[in-house]
Amino acid sequence: MWIAILSVLGTLVVAFVAMNLMSGEKKIQEQLDRLYDTGDPQFRRSMSVLLGPPFVEGNRVQELVNGDQIFPAMLQGIRGARHSITFETFIYWSGAIGDSFAQALAERAQAGVQVHVLLDWVGTMKMESRYLEEMKAAGVQVERYHQPHWSHLARLNQRTHRKVLVIDGKLGFTGGVGIADEWSGQAQDDKHWRDTHFRVEGPVVAQMQAVFMDNWIKATGRVLHGETYFPALAPAGEVPAQMFSSSPTGGSESMHLMYLMAITAAKESIVLSSSYFVPDSLAVQALADARRRGVRVRIITPGPHIDEATVRRASRARWGPLLEAGVEMAEFQPTMFHCKVLVVDGLLVSVGSTNFDNRSFRLNDEANLNVLDHDFARRQVELFELDWQRSRPTTLEAWRRRPLREKIIEHAAALLRTQL
Repeated sequence: MWIAILSVLGTLVVAFVAMNLMSGEKKIQEQLDRLYDTGDPQFRRSMSVLLGPPFVEGNRVQELVNGDQIFPAMLQGIRGARHSITFETFIYWSGAIGDSFAQALAERAQAGVQVHVLLDWVGTMKMESRYLEEMKAAGVQVERYHQPHWSHLARLNQRTHRKVLVIDGKLGFTGGVGIADEWSGQAQDDKHWRDTHFRVEGPVVAQMQAVFMDNWIKATGRVLHGETYFPALAPAGEVPAQMFSSSPTGGSESMHLMYLMAITAAKESIVLSSSYFVPDSLAVQALADARRRGVRVRIITPGPHIDEATVRRASRARWGPLLEAGVEMAEFQPTMFHCKVLVVDGLLVSVGSTNFDNRSFRLNDEANLNVLDHDFARRQVELFELDWQRSRPTTLEAWRRRPLREKIIEHAAALLRTQL
């Protein structure tokens, strides 16, 4: 009898693991044909129709560098809200920053503002329950995404990694930052992380709001609409932009497709800031092919200061074909490098929550803001150059000469890349 019970339990465990590791959607299996450059109008049309919402004109996007710029801007936006706040994030940990956000959100809810907060369950495991209690007591509608429950065990491995804050349906924020003290400061030492976030105004904010609503409806079944959340939006600048999302429950390949399309269309340059860089074979091939046709490709990843050492090891195991093709790789040295910014040909900029790995491409719910503007792209490249000066480049010879033990550990870590 006990053997039968153990057999049943074993079967259930295997089924549970399989459900959480497998995706029901087909993956992109072939390299994309190169049919146009980033400057070709067809590139913009293809990005619009294949990724979902179209590029819209009339936006203003401002980069916020590190916590000393990011958090004051976000908190100012929250404290100035008059009608609604919608906020979705992966990491929310206890600390001074967490206190500030909880207090600001609670104060606005008490003032009559409709405040909706969606937090990933895994990403908020370091969050004290008092934050939730204080916000709920003040009238904040708080939900935790994919909190364990017997009815959806198959989704425990699918997290919302999106980082979207929208104020009154008119002002948006997105990028790489989490709500934690690690992001405070100016990346001045190994206890203060390097990251960039973005402040957005204009018609594209409605697309940012729609991204939040996508997961809010999944989590609650409630639809938020009307002028409180989707007011008429006048032009705020001259930048064309597009906010799109991906999710294992629909369009899981959208983010992967966007990166492949951008890399394939590159004509002159690619700069990539990637906090977790574990490319699959298609992405490696696309980057190597771009370099072989004359595109300069430079990539910054985290160095010795990284919160997930396994990711760094798995990443380094994938560098061989890139270095052989002439891709320039460098590791950021002063602190954890958490930026997620792609710039192609000094024109396309893609920012948001997405890492350059399988978890972001196929397992997580992600969202990115795409911008087509030379001036905006130039500013992001300037930031990249500053980060490059604080990074240590790796040559093909140095990569090949790394110790055997290091190679073994890295290749073992790379075996886990479908879950990283």
